[in-house]
Amino acid sequence: MQSHRVNEVIELLQPYWLKNAELSLVEVLIQLAQAAGYEGELEAIPDDLIIYHLKMLNSPDGEMIPGIKKDCEDDFKTALLKARGLVK
Repeated sequence: MQSHRVNEVIELLQPYWLKNAELSLVEVLIQLAQAAGYEGELEAIPDDLIIYHLKMLNSPDGEMIPGIKKDCEDDFKTALLKARGLVK
């Protein structure tokens, strides 16, 4: 994990953990993983799952998933032209 991702996790995790200060870090991670629907082993939780779940918790209802939002086009014609590489 690169240092900017570590900083991002810490920045996103801090407010959530402060709201749940009675939990240990492992308990917080388990709680986040369960809330995101993750069913694998604790040691295999992808950092992206934690990051995106925390981002979505802090975003308004109905907000588009970060990462998809950047590629979203309101105009179908523009989206089609971009997909074909004719427009940037």
